[in-house]
Amino acid sequence: MTVGEDLHQTLTSLESIRTNYEQFAQSTQDQQAQQMFQQGAQQLDSMIDDLKNRVDYAEQEEPQYKVEQQMTGQQQGQQQGQQRQ
Repeated sequence: MTVGEDLHQTLTSLESIRTNYEQFAQSTQDQQAQQMFQQGAQQLDSMIDDLKNRVDYAEQEEPQYKVEQQMTGQQQGQQQGQQRQ
């Protein structure tokens, strides 16, 4: 896995965890637990924003880290290989 893929996978994982925290906050009747999950979701928002900034910086500095370009390049390579057959 490339650095770009790792960064994007981590970002996706954090976003999923944030969603889980929000769901936990909504599903409990315990006010203290709701507050804890909401605070956790807010902390994750901050981490997600920081990581997004890092991903953007890394992609600007190292264009090969752009996952979308890699995927497109791989798909084009596969299509060219199929056309040759």
